[in-house]
Amino acid sequence: MLIGTACTLLSAAGLGVAFWVARRRRYALALRVAAVALLPVGLAMTGVVRFVVNMTFNPVAWAGFGVLACAVLLFLSGRLAEGRGRGAPAARAGETGTARSLPRPSRGGGAADDFSDIEAILKKHGI
Repeated sequence: MLIGTACTLLSAAGLGVAFWVARRRRYALALRVAAVALLPVGLAMTGVVRFVVNMTFNPVAWAGFGVLACAVLLFLSGRLAEGRGRGAPAARAGETGTARSLPRPSRGGGAADDFSDIEAILKKHGI
């Protein structure tokens, strides 16, 4: 009963804000505010709020969240250890048989080298 009342008051306040925004002729924003304002009442009517409140004060539920967090950490650390155990990326590419293209090393010319490549391409195409 208390949860339903609190959600109704929260929704009423949100609808009041939506009405105030609509009076300022910002109708699209007013529609979005009204949609968000109706969420607490809808959640209370479906029983989701009661479920969340009961779960919040349940120590077994929090222990379950801890176990889930531990499982996620173990999974991610296993993935990290698997990635580091194989060696360098070049060695991994050799194992799978795929060749990776590496960028050409810079010749020290800076931007002039970049433009010479572009000029060669343009000359090749007759531009």
